[in-house]
Amino acid sequence: MTTRQQILDFYSQPGAITSGGRYADLLERLPHDVESLVGIVQGLVIHEFVASSFYGVSIPDQRKSESHIRPAESMLERIFVLADRPLTEPRPPERRLAGVCRHYMTLLLAMLRAQRIPARGRCGFGARLNPGFFEDHVLCEYWNASEERWMMVDPQLDEVWRTRLGISPAVLNLPPDWFVTAADAWTQCRAGHADPKKFGIFRGDLRGLWFPAVNLIHEVALLNKMEPLRWDVWGAMPRPNESLNNDQVAFFDELAVLTRNPGESFEELRRLDERDDRVRVPDTVFNVLLNRREKVAA
Repeated sequence: MTTRQQILDFYSQPGAITSGGRYADLLERLPHDVESLVGIVQGLVIHEFVASSFYGVSIPDQRKSESHIRPAESMLERIFVLADRPLTEPRPPERRLAGVCRHYMTLLLAMLRAQRIPARGRCGFGARLNPGFFEDHVLCEYWNASEERWMMVDPQLDEVWRTRLGISPAVLNLPPDWFVTAADAWTQCRAGHADPKKFGIFRGDLRGLWFPAVNLIHEVALLNKMEPLRWDVWGAMPRPNESLNNDQVAFFDELAVLTRNPGESFEELRRLDERDDRVRVPDTVFNVLLNRREKVAA
């Protein structure tokens, strides 16, 4: 039986993607409190899909590849190329790493784990990013030692995002109605309590029950300390707009049960990662946007 402390120890250590590598010592010297680390991440990354509309910044075509960077070490390398200054000094928007929610999450996980603060990524849907819809989204969950519980934090929501969306500044402990986990999204859709056509992503209007299914596999990866790109595909992920058969539905029902309470299912989730090729992240995955296979940790 895995103890709570063993689980916390697991999530307080960097994984293959969140290791700081040659920048590990810089991450270890950062402030220890979550609020400061969130602020640092917000000064390093800009969401490429709202760079122009929110920040008045145009991302040049030659920099669009930044959103395909996976390891935190490589992200940090690019951040220093863009602006060679301490990580604690916020970059102007045009000098920030161009990415998406996953890049904010990955950098914060790297910083939290460098401070030995237990942290894990969570995959699901933002309920307030695009009112009326549930947008594909990932964020962080960290262990609050003083309150002895996990709290969700969304490092993407800087002051610009909060002002635009009318969101309160309490992003270090998100209210329950802000984020719907992949497990809850799947379960609500299966029970007829939510419309699958509301779940997905605005770019390309990719929505449907298949999307929470994809996110369940991403959720298993995150809970096993693997943080792929949002458009990486592997294993049993259904194709866009694919109709799921009975066996697929039963499989994703099982994943929803396991990921709903990760602490209770920790051992089962670890076994899945070790033995089940349907969910285990392989050495190479298919990058849908670039239409090619790529190494995960490269």
